[in-house]
Amino acid sequence: MNRRNLVAAVAAAAALASSPLLAQDLKRPITLVVPTAAGGTTDISARMLAEPLGRILGTSVVVDNRGGGNGNIAGQFVARAAPDGNTLLVQYSGFHSITPQIQPVQGFDPGRDLKPLGHLIDAPQLLVVRADFPANTAGEFINYVKANPGKVNYASSGNGSLQHVTTELLKDLTKTFITHIPYRGTGPTVTDILAGTVDLTITTPPPLLAHVRAGKMKPLMVTGKTRLAVLPQVPTAMELGIPLVASSWFAVYGPAGLSADVSTKLTAAIRQVVESEAFRKRAEDQGAKAVFLDGSALAKLADDERKMWGRIVKVANIKAD
Repeated sequence: MNRRNLVAAVAAAAALASSPLLAQDLKRPITLVVPTAAGGTTDISARMLAEPLGRILGTSVVVDNRGGGNGNIAGQFVARAAPDGNTLLVQYSGFHSITPQIQPVQGFDPGRDLKPLGHLIDAPQLLVVRADFPANTAGEFINYVKANPGKVNYASSGNGSLQHVTTELLKDLTKTFITHIPYRGTGPTVTDILAGTVDLTITTPPPLLAHVRAGKMKPLMVTGKTRLAVLPQVPTAMELGIPLVASSWFAVYGPAGLSADVSTKLTAAIRQVVESEAFRKRAEDQGAKAVFLDGSALAKLADDERKMWGRIVKVANIKAD
């Protein structure tokens, strides 16, 4: 090989070595970035995905919790990461479709700067109160709040989270006043409800069920269209005459510049995990539902929800605290 051909071959090899596709073929570790503290459904979803995804791709997959900024810290981190498929975001629908309408961040738009790869789970919201709260039913709860305006507080995983918007919508529909206390994720909210520091939260069932079953929290209402199979005694808001239906979804995104080859490979692996019997059963045991959607279907879902929640945010006059 002459010198000119040797130089060309070296250059081609260097370009190939730095390509996103080969980065996956070399089986470099993958980081699943979570926009909340540990313990919430976003974190649980990431940990449900990590081990089987790593097994399918033949690499290690680790979870990195980067809570704060109402999802924007983690979102920006992934958006600015190298588009090689090794840094992904396990996203929460509230931070993706609602937060930007309440607290827009200069230079970052999750709908523009993140690439949808695959939907993981859906979960309705569950209203729970601390174990010693002076109400045992949703009706008693609403009557108590009306009789004690401003004395009851609720926790959310941050401004613009579905917990925040759903509770504000509930307040609007029931003509009640409850004080909002935003946190950096569901995990810390659960800790403070167990400690009696906070009165209630409305969030997805996975981080709550063990405490409900242990009698450390009281479940009063579900915001899904039907009752939860794991808590059949808890009525829906609609059954109680409150026109409130709200559910969260959790999905995987990458940097917007991710190549089609790497995206296809990751989406296929995510699908294999989500459609497995083990993943489906684990989701159902926690009051959630495993649902796979590919990137294009996920993008449509996010866009539809952005429009829907945008109308609700405007009508209910929901603002960042």
